[in-house]
Amino acid sequence: MRLNGTSGAIFFQSESAACDELSPILFSGVESRCTSAHSVAVSAILALEDGRVFPGEGFGACGTAVGEICFNTSMTGYQEVLTDPSYRGQIVAMTAPQIGNYGANTIDVESENPHVRAFVIEELSSIPSNWRCEVSLHDFLLRNGIPGIQGIDTRALTRHLRTRGAMRACVTTELDGSAAVERARSAAYEGVDFVQEVTPAQPYEWDPSGELSREWVQAVAHETRGQKDALGNVFLPPAEVKRRIVAYDFGMKKNILRLLRKNGFQVEVVPAKTPAADVLARNPDGIFLSNGPGDPAALTYAHEAVREIIGKKPLFGICLGHQVLGYALGGKTFKLKFGHRGANQPVKDLRSGKIAITSQNHGYAIDPDSLPDHVEITHINLNDGTVAGIAHKELPVFSVQYHPEASPGPRDAAYFFDQFAKTVDESISRC
Repeated sequence: MRLNGTSGAIFFQSESAACDELSPILFSGVESRCTSAHSVAVSAILALEDGRVFPGEGFGACGTAVGEICFNTSMTGYQEVLTDPSYRGQIVAMTAPQIGNYGANTIDVESENPHVRAFVIEELSSIPSNWRCEVSLHDFLLRNGIPGIQGIDTRALTRHLRTRGAMRACVTTELDGSAAVERARSAAYEGVDFVQEVTPAQPYEWDPSGELSREWVQAVAHETRGQKDALGNVFLPPAEVKRRIVAYDFGMKKNILRLLRKNGFQVEVVPAKTPAADVLARNPDGIFLSNGPGDPAALTYAHEAVREIIGKKPLFGICLGHQVLGYALGGKTFKLKFGHRGANQPVKDLRSGKIAITSQNHGYAIDPDSLPDHVEITHINLNDGTVAGIAHKELPVFSVQYHPEASPGPRDAAYFFDQFAKTVDESISRC
């Protein structure tokens, strides 16, 4: 792997002779939309640390990748999954039988680069068909140096992981089964601080002009609102800025930033290790704690910073930010047997009794017995009863374990961004 000094694009060079060509991460543009060079079959295997091996066919980049394997039950949204920083260090298997039907594009990414270690599917759609497609899934993975494997019985794999629990794995076009199993067993995941691999190096203002936060609406012949780009996408103008917040970036998805801006927030993004004093010195109207990858117990610096902020500013956390807030309030987390990853997770609001279908991506959960009396459990996951939301009983502090911004998934829970806006406004009015 090397960095192009002029453009900043990352290039990948595989160890395999079949994949020696350097391939840029960036899309090649409209002139190559939906074409695929994936025509030569390459043998590949998926090996699990418990010794089970699945043979398949490689696509994307050739090479070897190791990480914790997990499965995602979303029917669509594979591009958002691939580019979600929360998947850093993981190999993702999609349970939907055919993936790649609509290719990939420059709009639907959740970060600048993919973060999965490898991608596991049952069948690759060789001819993507969608008017927004700019590149095939095979080419997207190839250009980003991500190995993919298809021809896997993902139902058998998912049942295995549900029964045996989360484990490490290896996807390879280079090693035999026994060597791949050994490589899987050498992978490090639990206790690793993957946040430091995805958090920004310096603070920055998100989208001062509002252009990146414009709401995308499906282009139709009679559409008269907003602005249309050269590809036919139509965007609505962003909302007026009414509040200023600081967002801790533990691996934040872009759609979170878009929805914060849509709800009138000007957002300054800060690195994960930013001290509480530095954040409070900016005197924001509120503070947001983002999603991110890995084990929340490893982020002691974040626990301490958030603990110092509680009671001084309104706080809202999502996913990893929810778990960090749990630690800051005195709680602890535990590792789920196989995690919650998909766009169909039912959650119950214990205060209203309402049910929402939510998008989730996490392998850890807050231990309800570890929470102190001043913390209320507000939401639970109806599949297993785990904590899905908490709130301080007296202070403007709350969080949810799932993704109200979706991408992919339903938007049943998008109201949390409006709730945060109202909480911040109430805090400002009291000052």
